[in-house]
Amino acid sequence: MAVRSSRSARRPRRRTTVISAAVAAVGLAASLVIAFGPGRDTGTEAAGKAGATPVTDTTRTSAPPTGTPERKKPSPTPSKSPSPSASKTTPAATPTTEPTRPTTAATGRSGSASGQLAGRIRPGVDYTGVATFYDAGNGDGACSFGASGDVMTAAMNTTDYEVSKACGAYVRVRAGGAAVTVRITNECPSPCRPGQLDLSAEAFAKLAAPSRGEIPITWSLLSPAISDPLSIRYKTGSSQYWCGIQVLGHRNPVARLEVRSGGAWTPLPRTGYNYFLSEQGGGCGGALRITDIYGERLTVEGLTVRPDVVQRTSVQFTAR
Repeated sequence: MAVRSSRSARRPRRRTTVISAAVAAVGLAASLVIAFGPGRDTGTEAAGKAGATPVTDTTRTSAPPTGTPERKKPSPTPSKSPSPSASKTTPAATPTTEPTRPTTAATGRSGSASGQLAGRIRPGVDYTGVATFYDAGNGDGACSFGASGDVMTAAMNTTDYEVSKACGAYVRVRAGGAAVTVRITNECPSPCRPGQLDLSAEAFAKLAAPSRGEIPITWSLLSPAISDPLSIRYKTGSSQYWCGIQVLGHRNPVARLEVRSGGAWTPLPRTGYNYFLSEQGGGCGGALRITDIYGERLTVEGLTVRPDVVQRTSVQFTAR
């Protein structure tokens, strides 16, 4: 912004001389004639003419660049996702805890879900890509959910996996006139491209003959009907001094997990193997606040640190 400048014309310095009264009168008359003569600017007028006009500052904000991520050349053979780097064991029997009362703060679908919380996978959006398949084995994968009898699963490409943010998401996959619903339990690294899903062999067979190897698909996020409440699991090795916390059985993708420590809610960082870590022990064994991509928050209290035990709660996210 230009700075207003105000410059004053320099006034002539007045001189004083001891003279007679008559000479002083004559000098005064002459001075008046000169001062008020035509074509002369007074000091005040000059100062007014010297004033600068302020310039209005206009700031333009350029729109962020748009575009799609670079896609790598498709691989003719299905890829297989690696196992997560963290150690995992099959969860023990699910204990029942005392019911907890959730406090919710839900926002509309067009609110937080279209911004930061939703990440790359957004509700109401159809994504295009290709589907391949792999041997899902016992159902375990990079999301660290553990072994499962559910064979309708898929591995998400690394870009859309988004550091495990896609874990547990339900997506509807369509190819031609066929469709199948799968749950994301794994990550598919390169050569998987953005938009690609590496389906379990059983899920791929619902869409096309396995001999095709790779097929074009469209897919979108679901918020399915789930009757069971979500559960919490502390990672092996967790204690009051260090803990990893995982959310299981959630209807909608989890965007944030916070612990109550020192009277305040503190968000925990998320790992690629789908645990939220409190490396200094803050909040371990205390109240938890879980937020989905729609902005709905559930508060869970009364859970103790029980490593590798699935602790059932009494709350679940709202169907959208």
